[in-house]
Amino acid sequence: MTRSLKKGPYIAPKLLEKIAGKNPQSTGVIKTWYRGSQISPEMVGFIFGVHNGKTHIEVLVTEEMVGHRLGEFSPTRKFVRHGGKMQKELDAAKKQSEITAAKSAKATTTAAPAKKK
Repeated sequence: MTRSLKKGPYIAPKLLEKIAGKNPQSTGVIKTWYRGSQISPEMVGFIFGVHNGKTHIEVLVTEEMVGHRLGEFSPTRKFVRHGGKMQKELDAAKKQSEITAAKSAKATTTAAPAKKK
């Protein structure tokens, strides 16, 4: 749900204090827990460490991000790929084909051509 237009965008005041009068290149990572704070044009160029519940993920703010929330660029859930027994079999077959390809490539490079006398 979007924020009411009469209220305006929510930008955490402490974040604005942290970046006020600073140069984006000289400032390091600015750690924050304000995932709901919107990105304003003043934040462009800064690197924010947005907390995802466990660690801080570094987010470099660009012009295209203005208007979005900081939390959108710091995922909170780790994707564990789908599959199971069938996926394991496919991965094993792929790994075996890579091993055989590497062995055949190694065999062709070790077999030096006969020298002419």
